[in-house]
Amino acid sequence: MTRENERLVVIRHAPYSSNQLREGLDVALVTAAFGGSVSLLFLGQGVLALLKEQTVGAPGQKATLPTIDMLEMYDIENLLVPAETLQAFNITSDQLVEGVTVIPTSELPSLFQRYASVLNF
Repeated sequence: MTRENERLVVIRHAPYSSNQLREGLDVALVTAAFGGSVSLLFLGQGVLALLKEQTVGAPGQKATLPTIDMLEMYDIENLLVPAETLQAFNITSDQLVEGVTVIPTSELPSLFQRYASVLNF
């Protein structure tokens, strides 16, 4: 069943490697601010944005952790990470911010099919 009013925002870029991660988070926040339902899926290097122990970016770059921490205020509570992504980066779920759901990698195809709108960053 497709979720017509819900968006899946896929974050694939590491913090500070480009503006892609920040743009994805901004789209999620704006969508949620206007009453849209948003889920975030962190793939590949995108999972690094969810680490509790983050350093600040290069000069002139804002830290992403404060933005991640305020997602719940916008009712963005569905933060998803495939188990295989954690394994690839040798990260355990206890190293991630609160509220992240680790899903089996085998669920990814059905996850993408559930959303009418998938935005990649």
